[in-house]
Amino acid sequence: MRTKTIETISKQGETVTVKGWVNSRRDHGGVIFIDLRDFSGLLQVVIQPEKVANFSAAEHLRDEYAISVTGTIRPRGEGLANPNLATGEIELVADELTILNASQPLPISLNESNKSSEDLRLKYRYLDLRRPKMQETLKQRAKYLSFIRRFMEDQDFLEVQTPILANSSPEGARDFLIPSRIHSGKFYALPQAPQQFKQLLMVGGIDKYYQIAPCFRDEDPRADRLYGDFYQLDLERAFVEDGEEIRTEMEVLIQNLVKDFAGKTLVSEEIPRISYEDAMNIYGSDKPDLRFGMTLVDLDETLATTDFAVFKNAKKVKAICVKGAASLSRSQIDAFTEIAKKEGAGGLAYLTYVDGGIKSPIAKFLTETELAEITAKTGAEDGDIVFFGAGKPAIVNRVLGRMRNEFADFYDLKDKNKVALCWVVDFPFYEYDEQNRKVDFGHNPFSLPKGGVQTLEAAKTDADKLAIKADQYDMVMNGYEICSGAVRNYNPEVMYKAFEVIGYDKYFVEQKFGAMLEAFKFGAPPHAGCAFGLERIFMVLTGEENIREVVAFPKSAAGVDLMMDSPSDVDPKQLNELKLVLDIDFD
Repeated sequence: MRTKTIETISKQGETVTVKGWVNSRRDHGGVIFIDLRDFSGLLQVVIQPEKVANFSAAEHLRDEYAISVTGTIRPRGEGLANPNLATGEIELVADELTILNASQPLPISLNESNKSSEDLRLKYRYLDLRRPKMQETLKQRAKYLSFIRRFMEDQDFLEVQTPILANSSPEGARDFLIPSRIHSGKFYALPQAPQQFKQLLMVGGIDKYYQIAPCFRDEDPRADRLYGDFYQLDLERAFVEDGEEIRTEMEVLIQNLVKDFAGKTLVSEEIPRISYEDAMNIYGSDKPDLRFGMTLVDLDETLATTDFAVFKNAKKVKAICVKGAASLSRSQIDAFTEIAKKEGAGGLAYLTYVDGGIKSPIAKFLTETELAEITAKTGAEDGDIVFFGAGKPAIVNRVLGRMRNEFADFYDLKDKNKVALCWVVDFPFYEYDEQNRKVDFGHNPFSLPKGGVQTLEAAKTDADKLAIKADQYDMVMNGYEICSGAVRNYNPEVMYKAFEVIGYDKYFVEQKFGAMLEAFKFGAPPHAGCAFGLERIFMVLTGEENIREVVAFPKSAAGVDLMMDSPSDVDPKQLNELKLVLDIDFD
């Protein structure tokens, strides 16, 4: 019977069999020491030629050989204990050794301090998973999901699974399409979220639904977003007409995860509600990191009559004060300026506060009164720099929001042991699609517009449409959006009108959402819900900066499964069965 290495601590004097991998091998004058590694930890094994019949096998052991060892657990000699190991005060004296499987030299390093490149690690992910850190991550992830399920069950939510093969619908990202063999020319879609199904569950009389739901989106990957598939805590409640009901109930789960699961400190026990408009104007982002200040300061009034052309001709002028930044070198400021330019800024004007005065190429263009008011409004002191953004309001917010984040990284203001939460509320129902030059839905068409059908009917111009607010909300954790939700649109009349306002007719709506519209005609209850991004939350709680580090088998940064070699070509026979012909122009 196999004994785990961690269990040997309580088995001194007993004969046990342990199985695992050779983590390291040391030959001390004919006596061989190995560290055997299994899922629970490490154990030192002593192999002596006079005690082990097949001692020659021990001489051929190499790292990552899979072995079985039977022997007696004894205390280590005086002064030989290893305080860094849970089993550091004992060792196993081998009587029998069996090589279960040999190993070739590994193509990647399992050393935490000298890791291989990410692409190589993902190609050999089954080996990378042997690293103790990855093993611990998988254990913690299992505990994390168990913690969430216990909370949801305690709150009387019912877990219900929804289909994976679904219909294509406009939900903000590209669908993964699945051609149907039985119904030629038609396609399923992998669900971006169980949005329509969970609303139909509300119509079906389910009071409180939840699911650890797989979601599929063809979006470009990044450090905080997986490519292809991910999981979210999806939930919905019936007879809810105010998003605050959902927010109040579900924020307790996140607070408990932060404190009780991760052992981190909340910046504030009270989770603020910030309007989308305020978030953009004060922090330059709809997912503000509240672990630090450095807010955007509006200087329109201060510079209303300025003669400085850069500010005079701008529709909006704002600034941020960066504490201690006067020590930045010119090359460092130039590097930050290049970042600002990538966000749409023409440059990055600034005032440096040193030796009781102000130094800057632009200072001579500003009056003493203007400089004094800028100093007072930004709270600038000796040793600080005030950086400006000037131009269109949206660009100014975006530029300074990015710079706020960049300076926080540079000055290490993001304490990983602290968690700042907030709810961003009152999102625009519509937004302007620059690429297609038209007004379209902001997040998705399932949110309820505040004011209902009357507000929609009154919206005649693009400005009117863009002013409509949705009863929609996001939760933000340390600058990451971790949740999105809304009070749902459950009235067919309102849904038809919401689409009509931006140019879609009833036929389009019925084609895309026919099942929902039909269901809403049979006493659909008001309902609301949200979905939490489970990998993203776990990434923050564990202090990782790359979401691929918290998933067993992620795609690469290029959206490729390097281990399984997908996406890949398929057999022409499969295409024939689906009646598909590839017509690809690689030029």
